[in-house]
Amino acid sequence: MNTIRRAALLKLASSAYEMKLGVMRGMVTQDANGRLQIGGQDLGDWLQQHLNEEVVIVMGSLQDDRPVQTRTCRTCGRDYTDIECSHCRTSRIRLRGHG
Repeated sequence: MNTIRRAALLKLASSAYEMKLGVMRGMVTQDANGRLQIGGQDLGDWLQQHLNEEVVIVMGSLQDDRPVQTRTCRTCGRDYTDIECSHCRTSRIRLRGHG
């Protein structure tokens, strides 16, 4: 897998985890009863916890080897491959007094 894509997926999962959102990571398997599991955790049970709620599910394969698109920041003009421009993010944090 493309290491940049893998790092971006894991960063996205880490951000969701820090926000105390539900995050599952692991191999997708199916048990003898036909129930799907991710990393040994039952997917049906996990979804049952959010019954009658509107949710967003993001799934990314860590074996996805597509190249990551390089984008150009509309603010500073630098190229980046992450979710956001790291230069502008660092500047925002510094200007807000958090760094």
